[in-house]
Amino acid sequence: MSETENEADTVTFTVDHGIAWVYFSRPAKRNAMSPKLNRRMMAVLDELEFREDVGVVVLGGEGSAWSAGMDLKEYFRETEANGLRGVRKSQSESYGWFRRLRWFQKPTIAMVNGWCFGGGFGPLFGCDLAITADEAKFGLSEINWGILPGGGVTKVVVDLLPMRDAMWLTLTGELIDGKQAAAMRLVNESVPLDRLKARTEDVARMLLEKNPVTLKFAKDAVRRVGLMTYDEAEDYLVRMQEACNFHDKTEGRKEGIRQFIDEKSYKPGLGAYDKSRAAAATEG
Repeated sequence: MSETENEADTVTFTVDHGIAWVYFSRPAKRNAMSPKLNRRMMAVLDELEFREDVGVVVLGGEGSAWSAGMDLKEYFRETEANGLRGVRKSQSESYGWFRRLRWFQKPTIAMVNGWCFGGGFGPLFGCDLAITADEAKFGLSEINWGILPGGGVTKVVVDLLPMRDAMWLTLTGELIDGKQAAAMRLVNESVPLDRLKARTEDVARMLLEKNPVTLKFAKDAVRRVGLMTYDEAEDYLVRMQEACNFHDKTEGRKEGIRQFIDEKSYKPGLGAYDKSRAAAATEG
């Protein structure tokens, strides 16, 4: 399959009313990540990151899987046959788009419809939010064939899960379903498969109502402050808000306060301020 597979077909996407629906597209391989898929994912992220008609990116999988992890034949055997140079090149291609996803300009949602194994935990963690189907299966099978969960996967489970849950998944290789993944907080929530896309779209549309500049600064802050002391985080967040104010040419902070205090037209705890009016005022 690696010789005849068209790289452009390994990842597909459509854009609909502000949402980019991106799909791993190797269903016959349970969307296992290959060098071609990894290169294609980087190209897709390049294309979508600053498109004005894209406000949220959803990452799903075609067929019965989200991603079965790394393609063992292509990612390991075939790249290792090319020596250290081949291995490092393949690693940089996969880790590169995982990293790119973590710091992506737009909010991202993992829509996990089925199998999510091993290396698939990398992009799962890279996405800001994750909605799964109850029927999905999650697992770290590496222990069953003699390696540890690499490529950042061990770090992912340690960051997302309590130690006992991280140890259980890592040492046993046993599967958990979507409901268990949600209970562990590996994902935000789990819904029946036939409701997965609709629920994911609901969450995406909620994000589209928010100020896009603030979303970027807020999601980066959440990823950064966990490694800081309280005093470091306090200072960092002050500077981040100042930078956010500078980059937000719609002056959303002032507009939100105006609508709340002066007009009393919205309540912050119940939703976002009206962005369209801020944009109209700026254009005017």
